Amino acid sequence: MGPTGRPLPHLPQPPPPAPGRRMQAEIIAMCNQKGGVGKTTTTINLGAALVELGYKVLLVDFDPQGSLSVGLGVNPHTLGLSIYNLLLTRDHTPHEVIHPSSVEGMDILPSNIDLSAAEVQLVSEVAREQTLMRVLNKVRGDYDFILIDCAPSLGLLTINALTASDWVLMPLECEFFALRGIALLTDTIAKVSDRLNPDLKVLGILGTMYDSRTLHGREVLERVVQAFDEQVFHTVIRRTIKFPETTVAGEPITTYASASPGADAYRQLAREVLTRCQSL
Repeated sequence: MGPTGRPLPHLPQPPPPAPGRRMQAEIIAMCNQKGGVGKTTTTINLGAALVELGYKVLLVDFDPQGSLSVGLGVNPHTLGLSIYNLLLTRDHTPHEVIHPSSVEGMDILPSNIDLSAAEVQLVSEVAREQTLMRVLNKVRGDYDFILIDCAPSLGLLTINALTASDWVLMPLECEFFALRGIALLTDTIAKVSDRLNPDLKVLGILGTMYDSRTLHGREVLERVVQAFDEQVFHTVIRRTIKFPETTVAGEPITTYASASPGADAYRQLAREVLTRCQSL
């Protein structure tokens, strides 16, 4: 039995993608309006785990705090161009803004505090909810997966991310107050699916920062499984000091501490994500 109280499924190592057969990238939004639940950590490390399996990945930093950029060694304060420029002007192409990361096969579309102004400026735009979708459509054929690290809010930026995505993955800290926000988030996802993006599907809820030694953590995870059943990933990300260390190092845990339980957990998550993308 896994930490979710269900039998762990058999997740075989998937074959690498066939060369020359890249179609349209699967776009996954990492979304939770509560901050500090592991969205950025999951975006970086799931992306790196997918690269290990042979996929080409683009990470989109869609948070004005620029945490994803920092976590991959990009200084948001010295950026000449960021995703803000792509949203508000047509003067630049995504290829001018995309940076390679330290992981071969994984690129990043960075952001900085300028992005916070975009939410206000987009209000007056026509089809403002589809702005990010128009940007990503230009590079969708270059990647197998595009992972969007959303801001901790349910504002216009997050609506843009959900409108552009095929899937939404909800990292959930195994803590009571984080659990309360999931109902509000699922309501927002339902509205976006109904009004803006009928193809949007929930990929799953990912338990993060889990500590099996605490009764509270075990109870919260149990309640999430009771409420959402098969929507909850079998993979659970346990709390470890390695994740903050990787941020300082500017690289994912799969390269910083390749043999660690945290790296293995994200490799298992990558296999589970691939299985769900093919079956849902």
